Amino acid sequence: MFEDFKRKIEYALGKQNKKEETSSSIPISSSITENMIRLREQFPHSADLNKREMEIGNSRILLVSCEGMINSQILALSIVKPLSELSRNKNLSSGELRDFFMNKSILSVEQREIFEFDTLFTAMMAGFVIIFIEGEQIAFALAAHGFQFRSISEPSNEANELGPKEAFTEPLRINLSMVRRRIKSPKLQFELMSVGKQSKTDLCLIYLSDKTSAQLIREVRKKLTKINLDVVLDSSYVRPYLENHPLSLFSSVGNTERPDVLCGKINEGRIAILVDGSPYALIVPYLFSENFKSFDDYARRPYFSTFVRILKYISFYLSFILPGAYVGITTFHPELLPHSLLLTVASSEEIIPFSLMVEALFIYLIFEIMREAGIRLPSAVGHTIGIVGALVIGDAAVNAGLIGAPMVIVVAITAICAFSIPQLYEPTTMLRFVFIIIGGLSGLYGVALATALVCGIICSMNSLHIPMSAPISPVDARWMSDSILFAGVRKNSDKKLKIQNINGSEIKDEEEI
Repeated sequence: MFEDFKRKIEYALGKQNKKEETSSSIPISSSITENMIRLREQFPHSADLNKREMEIGNSRILLVSCEGMINSQILALSIVKPLSELSRNKNLSSGELRDFFMNKSILSVEQREIFEFDTLFTAMMAGFVIIFIEGEQIAFALAAHGFQFRSISEPSNEANELGPKEAFTEPLRINLSMVRRRIKSPKLQFELMSVGKQSKTDLCLIYLSDKTSAQLIREVRKKLTKINLDVVLDSSYVRPYLENHPLSLFSSVGNTERPDVLCGKINEGRIAILVDGSPYALIVPYLFSENFKSFDDYARRPYFSTFVRILKYISFYLSFILPGAYVGITTFHPELLPHSLLLTVASSEEIIPFSLMVEALFIYLIFEIMREAGIRLPSAVGHTIGIVGALVIGDAAVNAGLIGAPMVIVVAITAICAFSIPQLYEPTTMLRFVFIIIGGLSGLYGVALATALVCGIICSMNSLHIPMSAPISPVDARWMSDSILFAGVRKNSDKKLKIQNINGSEIKDEEEI
């Protein structure tokens, strides 16, 4: 028994040592042949590995690249052509060739010196051409990016009537240029990181060094270094690591696909995170009141922007309270309804075989199924699903005696209210089902207590040590002019507000990075 236990320990230690040996960084060899063997070991069956040998003077070089990741025209004109002209010098040694790449040439806008294979693999699969020199323990990576990507288009989920019509796309560098074009200041900082053990996805922190607290930047860096994932394919992979309450209904991390919105947020001292391959940027810290704002608010007259924001707040509460309140009133408190309305409801529900609570749960479940089907199907078929669903639920189901006509009206009003605040659609959908059950079991008293509980949950949450319910709770008069109310761009810009100075914040206002 002891021998078996000993063998298991030796096997585990041997496996761990082998893993450490495999994951350890291997230096670049001075032999092109050995380097090529190493590449073939890592890419044994990869068809996109391209290689080309050349002789320049007395030296031999090897060009390696990943097919589909580089621009063939850039490779031919900016790299191969200058090297071909350099090959006319028959007396050029490997040391002189190394000095040429390091000090005397600009063959690419971005040029790196690589000494280890781990860095080499990452650069090659990011669109760099790798050059090995026989006799030199170094490789040079020349940028020749040429992969295909989606062009810049209009925002799909944050549509606006006025203002810019640009949205982020998938390549990180293009998204960074869209931000830099809007804020031409040396204080705008782009801090690159790499996340994902296998994917090694580029991630960028964006902030203004003169407005963002150094404590806040350190806190975000610390959270991002704890990302322990093999593959990061989208900004949604990063979001849980920035959340203080990952299981909460409401998210403490904002997102946007608009570069103008991102620039407005970082101007208040926030930090934006862009992930390569994702058209959505994450924003921290994030306030709950920002779910009710849009870029059009800053383009309209202040009184109308205030009116729209108040409508959105009303829509938010109606989207999950109205169904539960309707079920609770008709079940436990029918005396609250006007006499004529009570007769209408009673006559419509008389032939329905289900209770109001079951009826409401059933119709909202069908509604969510149709909504999901409309999203996942192609656009032409998706519109058809919407029309068929309206006919089935709105007319056939009522005539068949499965649901009542007043319930259809409640569902329609609730759906419209929920779609007016798309950022909060997920929590309002889940709350809607909870409130229907509470209203069906305990009436208006339970609905009132549940509403107070939801407000308490929002007030208890914080985003990176800043209360999410601010500036409403705790009250901050300086920020109130751009929360529920809107006083105009000129008045708000004169205040020069920073998020770390809002009431209730535990972040120190440190400007020195």
